Amino acid sequence: MNIKPIKTETDYQKALIRLEEIFDAQKGSKKGDELEILSILIDQYEKENFPIDLPDPIEAIKFRMEQMDLRNKDLAEVVGNKSRVSEVLNRKRKLSLDMIRKLNTYLRIPTEVLVQEY
Repeated sequence: MNIKPIKTETDYQKALIRLEEIFDAQKGSKKGDELEILSILIDQYEKENFPIDLPDPIEAIKFRMEQMDLRNKDLAEVVGNKSRVSEVLNRKRKLSLDMIRKLNTYLRIPTEVLVQEY
């Protein structure tokens, strides 16, 4: 086992190749330990070099509504009324703290997504 920090794109590519080679290693074996350590190093490198931004709050609401087959009227009870839903979805009204809490519970969208500026 020759593991070293992943500092460059070349190191990253080599680590991915090695990960693929030992992917089916038995847990607890030398290769299994290598697989675990390599996975952690790759994950850390990816978080630092390929960060994923949080989605736009309104787009997240629309996406979740589509997934759950909901219409504006279905959110009226959560947000207040049908016209308020329309105002929020058209970015004419900001989400209030109460709306964020209710949308988090009803749509299961993380609060860190809903509290962002938009």
